[in-house]
Amino acid sequence: MANYSVVFTKSAVKEIGRIDSNADRERILKRIHDLSANPRPDGSKKLKGFHDRYRLRQGDFRILYEIRDRILVVTVIEVGNRKEIYR
Repeated sequence: MANYSVVFTKSAVKEIGRIDSNADRERILKRIHDLSANPRPDGSKKLKGFHDRYRLRQGDFRILYEIRDRILVVTVIEVGNRKEIYR
């Protein structure tokens, strides 16, 4: 299986930068990096109402991303606390 490229939206980069805890930020970035080898890891859930968007949990945070299999790209759309991300 080929590795996927991982790209970030500008807003996702800002959201990651706003995370207070360095430990949380490191865990989130590792989890995102792991998506390049396996874009559909255990625990990922497909979001209803979207063709190819998924959600991944990392502690109290959620990573929303889109998989484009034809071009082998994972786009991180949003990263945020579970209380706020779905608003």
